[in-house]
Amino acid sequence: MKNTIFAISFIIFSLSQMNSKAQKTDLIETSAGKLEIHHIGHSSLMFSFDEKIIHIDPYSRVSDYNQLPKADLILITHQHRDHLDTAAINKIHQKNTQYIVAPVCLDMASFDGQVTVIANGESTDFGSIKIEAVPAYNIVNKRDNGIPYHPKGEGNGYILNIGDKRIYVAGDTENIPEMADFGKIDIAFLPMNLPFTMSPEMTAKAAKALQPAILFPYHYGKTDTNELVQLLNSSPEIEIRIR
Repeated sequence: MKNTIFAISFIIFSLSQMNSKAQKTDLIETSAGKLEIHHIGHSSLMFSFDEKIIHIDPYSRVSDYNQLPKADLILITHQHRDHLDTAAINKIHQKNTQYIVAPVCLDMASFDGQVTVIANGESTDFGSIKIEAVPAYNIVNKRDNGIPYHPKGEGNGYILNIGDKRIYVAGDTENIPEMADFGKIDIAFLPMNLPFTMSPEMTAKAAKALQPAILFPYHYGKTDTNELVQLLNSSPEIEIRIR
């Protein structure tokens, strides 16, 4: 009996530790207050700022969204089911939830709430936060029929301007030339999984172009993140945080 109790307790402890590690909170000081960043998993993020909750690309497979805070804002980068997951969205939707989505998302789902549609190059505001939509697409990686996994002009990356910090959430993209025109980026979330987005080499080139103070590789699947660390050894000014 004691052995059984011990085994159950150990399993519960282990699961709690795994969950804590997977959803570690990063606290970022901005001129407008503290920003909490939670990497939920895959490309799913949750930001907490000024008593508001922002979910980005919620995805049911990486968390039980019944257990997460309800959304004041949901950002959707594009229409693929691991980014536009209505099951996860429905669990965090509340009466006043607002949505910011790429135009292509309207072909795949309807949204119950205030919806703002912005395309590449456009911007909008959520309270004191300015949100810019930037390109996210493939140049090299394509399907067997020659069509890119993410065609140019279809999906968004987002730059969130929070106080004096600019946070770039890239969505599904390669190291596209437009990154050189983004301006100052303090925090960058860059995807790293072939064949859909970037190799570690591509991600390293993107990071060197953007020069963020903090780099979070995300959406990296089974990619060895140590490869990225090695490739950026010569760029100590970029802090890599792997979650």
